Amino acid sequence: MLLQLVVGSLVSAINIGIHALVTVVAVWIARSAGLRKTARPRLHLMGVMVATAAVLNVAHTLEIVIWALSYHIVQATAPESDLLYFAFVNYTTLGYGDITPVREWRLIGPLTAMNGVLLFGWSAAILFEVLRKTLDHLGLTDAPGSRSEST
Repeated sequence: MLLQLVVGSLVSAINIGIHALVTVVAVWIARSAGLRKTARPRLHLMGVMVATAAVLNVAHTLEIVIWALSYHIVQATAPESDLLYFAFVNYTTLGYGDITPVREWRLIGPLTAMNGVLLFGWSAAILFEVLRKTLDHLGLTDAPGSRSEST
């Protein structure tokens, strides 16, 4: 069990590092794009949000691939198992249960799910912050029908 926790913690730490790097890049790009003046601020906002979400999706996919590679290294499942699919199912907490780890690695699924939940929450926070900052920079926070901070 200790080996499972060590491997799970190591893979989680690698993925957290990747997510931290992607966060810095995504926020920097969003700030740079948000500072530009544009004739169509709402369309610009949509572009910034779509780009940010796409970058985060790429990061999550890379993190899932790292989990799949770790499953392969430790031989966490039967040899004929689709490790990428298994990693996606665990990371997203979908949990079909059609592929299961070998008995010696049964904690790997829950450890992957814990990492996925944490990083999806982190991504939601990034999206919210990019939205907030871009709205501020584009001057859309005082648009009719929006709530200002004084209300």
